[in-house]
Amino acid sequence: MSIFKGVGVALVTPMDDKGINFPEYGRLIDHVIAGGASALFAGGTTGEPATMTMEERIQLFRFAVRHTAGRVPVIIGTGSNNTASAVEMSRIAEAEGADGLLVVTPYYNKCTQNGLVAHYNAIADAVNIPIVLYNVPTRTGVRIKPETAVKLSEHPNIVALKDASENIDDLLEMCRLCRGKLDIYSGNDSYTVFLMALGALGVVSVVANVVPDRMTAITNACLAGDYVKARELAFALDPLAKALFTEVNPIPTKKALEYIGIKAGKPRMPLTELEPAHAEQLRKVMEDLGVI
Repeated sequence: MSIFKGVGVALVTPMDDKGINFPEYGRLIDHVIAGGASALFAGGTTGEPATMTMEERIQLFRFAVRHTAGRVPVIIGTGSNNTASAVEMSRIAEAEGADGLLVVTPYYNKCTQNGLVAHYNAIADAVNIPIVLYNVPTRTGVRIKPETAVKLSEHPNIVALKDASENIDDLLEMCRLCRGKLDIYSGNDSYTVFLMALGALGVVSVVANVVPDRMTAITNACLAGDYVKARELAFALDPLAKALFTEVNPIPTKKALEYIGIKAGKPRMPLTELEPAHAEQLRKVMEDLGVI
């Protein structure tokens, strides 16, 4: 059984000078669920876990699960370039009630494909909840090859893959080889319709922090087989998708949430606030789309 179909939201983590702003995090969770989100991804790249302490990450896991209260699955980001640390965080997330784990490839170390298999199997052996592999080579410097994903699918706890590759040939091959073995989710908002046409079950979306209802409409159309409607909805939303990536994620998304009344705060250093020209561009796009 699939963890979800449709829109999984890669949640931003609202922050203030004292730390994580949990009241605003709760508002964000309620906002995206009300907009039709089918799953939540907490503590993934968009959530800035790289600049959190371990205690903050655990508090984030705990709050996300408890506040969501079973309304939709909560998948927790537990990846690391240290296998032992990833195992530890994965066990903690499971103990806190996570419905699944999002595990990014080890970054910086640049392990081999055999290293990826060993890394992921060690994590999968340590828990009893489903694991979503996360392939994002532009950030990590490591690519999960399609044949490696197939090999990893042999572990019963490894059930899905979030693919944020930007190589069309790789994405096509991943969908072809993993069909019936792993559930595929787009890791790029702009590739949602394309990948769902190839059999993906949905998207892990950044854009859905801001307009969950509009992303849900796109995936619903795809799931219904109405790709003409999905295409037109995606074309209409494309200016926002582009405006949310004028700078590295989640810098623009935090500003967009501010514009709709959710106090996401500043990104943590070394990330900085959105440049004024990009902020104005984002505001105009949101106004043109009727978001604000």
